[in-house]
Amino acid sequence: MKRREPITFAGAAAPRATARGGDARLDFDCVTVTYPGGPALSEVSLSVPHGGQVAVVGPNGAGKSTLFKALVGLLPLQSGRILIHGREPGDQHDPIAYVPQREEIDWRFPVTVADAVMMGRYGRLGWLRRPRAEDRTAVVSAIELMGLTDLAQRPIGDLSGGQQQRVFLARAIAQEPHVLLLDEPFTGVDAAVREQTLSVLDELRRKHVTVLVSTHDLDLAATRFDRVLLLNRRVIGYGRPQEVFTAERLVQAFGGQAMFIDGMVVIDQCCPGPGEEAPAADEGASSRPTG
Repeated sequence: MKRREPITFAGAAAPRATARGGDARLDFDCVTVTYPGGPALSEVSLSVPHGGQVAVVGPNGAGKSTLFKALVGLLPLQSGRILIHGREPGDQHDPIAYVPQREEIDWRFPVTVADAVMMGRYGRLGWLRRPRAEDRTAVVSAIELMGLTDLAQRPIGDLSGGQQQRVFLARAIAQEPHVLLLDEPFTGVDAAVREQTLSVLDELRRKHVTVLVSTHDLDLAATRFDRVLLLNRRVIGYGRPQEVFTAERLVQAFGGQAMFIDGMVVIDQCCPGPGEEAPAADEGASSRPTG
């Protein structure tokens, strides 16, 4: 795959002090989100350091997607607050890029790959403004980084699942975000797309972009991320993987889905509980040694 020089992320400046002091990038302070059927998140509090990479792990229905949607303003908070550099989200100087699960996107929308990636620049352009040279450069760079140059003029609906995932990651990169949210980016993609995505995350780490990724893969969470958020509507554990992935916490999070075999924990999510969605075919189980 042809690679350009690493992208310079305009948003990835040196951290500023937060309301709590220090250099924390992203704060959740007693965040509660409620659906008609009950709470989806209950008093979630944590602080993600500037440029940190966090794997968000939990059973189906644990509130992982809800957490992301609350952060980008798609869901209202019943109580609590979310701060970036001590300010409310929505400030243009602190852009958040969000890549939802593929099934939440209408792939019939008649746009090309290049058009979809350019949408990542709209927050910087504002309404009725034409793309500038710097916008076009950011889009071309993101498309090349994700190996999509030959597909730039193809409709997104004609692409494979892995190609579509790369398009929306390219759109997020073109946005030059301070915070990047990826909701189940490894679901339904092959090993090549998975490794390409992880390579991009490594580059974002060097650029000090804060990244939160929801995943069912406990081993991936433990080996490729700085921190793990173990979630089941409330925070079960948050910190370094070896501190979070204990037998006690995994049972708290997954209940009867957690099975312990010869020092390994196997998470069986084939049979969701009431109100939960079944995982994709490649997400039936995940395993991880316990500490």
